[in-house]
Amino acid sequence: MSILNQNPSESMDTCVKDPNPCRVIGVLDDGVASLSPTALAYLRSADVVIGGARTLALLGGEFKSGAARHDLTGKLKEVPEWVRAARADHLACVVLATGDPLCHGIAPYLAQHLCVQALDILPNLSTLQLACARIGLPWQDARIVSVHARDAGEWLRGSAPSHGLYALAQAARQHARLLVLTSPDNSPDRIARLLLAEGLGDDFHMAVAENLLQPEERVLAELSPQEAAEMRFAELNVVLLWRVTPAPRPVRFGLADSEFVQRQPEKGLITKQEVRAVSLARLQLRADSVVWDIGAGSGSVGLEAARLCQQGHVYAIEKNEADHAIAGQNHAAFGVSNYSLFHGKAPEGLDAWPDPDAVFVGGSGGELSTLIEGVMRRLRPHGALVMNFVTLENLATATAALQALEGEGVSWDVLQLQAARSKPILHMHRMAAENPVWIVCARRDAAAVKTEAADA
Repeated sequence: MSILNQNPSESMDTCVKDPNPCRVIGVLDDGVASLSPTALAYLRSADVVIGGARTLALLGGEFKSGAARHDLTGKLKEVPEWVRAARADHLACVVLATGDPLCHGIAPYLAQHLCVQALDILPNLSTLQLACARIGLPWQDARIVSVHARDAGEWLRGSAPSHGLYALAQAARQHARLLVLTSPDNSPDRIARLLLAEGLGDDFHMAVAENLLQPEERVLAELSPQEAAEMRFAELNVVLLWRVTPAPRPVRFGLADSEFVQRQPEKGLITKQEVRAVSLARLQLRADSVVWDIGAGSGSVGLEAARLCQQGHVYAIEKNEADHAIAGQNHAAFGVSNYSLFHGKAPEGLDAWPDPDAVFVGGSGGELSTLIEGVMRRLRPHGALVMNFVTLENLATATAALQALEGEGVSWDVLQLQAARSKPILHMHRMAAENPVWIVCARRDAAAVKTEAADA
């Protein structure tokens, strides 16, 4: 049974230890010197040894004669079967991991694919702990991030969650200390360029620890991102980041219209504060929601949604070139890294986006019926489509399209909102009415979504 599925109410005393568990041993780059006597004894008596090519070479002199070796480089999916085969033959099996096998290591993967009682984990120091010790950086409240991912190229502002540096970009917005496990592609200089691209170059200092516990060890402390962006580093390294300026405390909801850049001299496409607040409330956003903002205008709804959905992502599209540029300016000013803005006319390009939890339509470009039908078919269970209209014609088109979908489990309602704002008149104030707006909200019954998925 995986520990991930274990009942918390069960006493740990009831766990039955396996008589021949696979030993998962943490190793550092000083080889034998990093192993406890117990770990070294297990290694020397192992019949089967599994590890990466570099680790196998580092400790190869300690294997007993005839011990089988398996290089897991590029073969992670085969490791559970190697372990099962060894245990089935009653052979002593060891998996060599780097540092702490439970810190972005192989142990959680093995626990998911093998009975947890079949593992005996012997952790070592993490290279991140060693790096912090080298420069005296407390790490108890730090966020650990791994960018040991495929090469997705340099970070560009607005990159999607599929980018290998995406988790780091989000963490840099939310945490004051970051400990980063790197890769040859996602190197310290590329990380520094991410900080610069996100406008965080003056907010963080960096340290890079190279070749820890090896003769060529080097620790570069208190680098600025500007310096690190132009440097080259040894392939084996970890990166430490710490904030040197106070973290911002932005307003997350209900921003004034004046906070957004708008088209001048004519006020451009912006969902006014009162309507924006109600629309965001009707979207029923969660921390990890995937949001579509169609007809983004100045980007006001999508950018506020990005602040509310820090673990999610907002995909926005705007067809007007001038408004697209203005939304880009607002994006740059808002300090969010979970927002991608596209120039185009929906529904073109939406097929490439992940299915949404929430969709806001501020403008349809004349494709309203087609857009509604397509969105409702993509909407995840319990998701919401919210649309704003100021004309009777668009309201009629939208409600007709939704009526046609009622037989497919779609429910909808219309809210008319008309706000009035105070304005000075002589030494007094009067109320000036804003234009009325219809807010149309549609949802799909979760059962209908499941039925359609089963039929697909």
